[in-house]
Amino acid sequence: MAIARIHWQNDIPQNPVDEERLRQIADAVLTQEGQTTAEMTLVLTDDATIQELNRTFRQVDSPTDVLAFPTAEGADFVLPPDLPPYLGDVIISYPTALAQAEAQGHPVDQELTLLIVHGCLHLLGYDHETEEERQRMWARQEALCAQLAAKEDDLPPDAHHPA
Repeated sequence: MAIARIHWQNDIPQNPVDEERLRQIADAVLTQEGQTTAEMTLVLTDDATIQELNRTFRQVDSPTDVLAFPTAEGADFVLPPDLPPYLGDVIISYPTALAQAEAQGHPVDQELTLLIVHGCLHLLGYDHETEEERQRMWARQEALCAQLAAKEDDLPPDAHHPA
C-alpha cells in the first residue's frame, strides 16, 4: 500500500463525487510512478475559478478541464529533511469534466480519472509541448487509465458507488 498523501479540496460540494475514489486514483498514479511518499493537493472547482487561474498563470482567458501546478516549476521550495516531497496541485473543473464526459458518451467518473492521471503526470514532469513529449505523456496516460479501469472492473458492483 502506498503512503502518498493526497490533500483534498472540494469547492463545489453539491456535486456527487466519491472523494476517496479520487484520492485513490491520484495515489495509484503516484505509486506507479515511484512516488509513494510524496504529497499533493487535488482540487475540484468550478469553471469561473479555473478560468481565473488559467488567465492568471497561463494568460488564457477561458475555462479548461485541468490545471497542474508542479512545485518543481516554482521558486525554490525548501522542506525540512523529514518531510516528504510536495509535488504540487491538480485543479479540475467539475462542470467542464461533466460536459466532456457527456460529449464523449462516458461516465463523469471516467473523465475525472483521465483528468487526475493527466494532472498527476504533469506534477511528475511529463509535458506535451513537443510531439515527442506528447507521445510519451499520452502513452503513459493511456497505460495508467487502462490499469485503473481494470482495477475498477475487478471490484464488486456496489464498490463503485458506495451508499
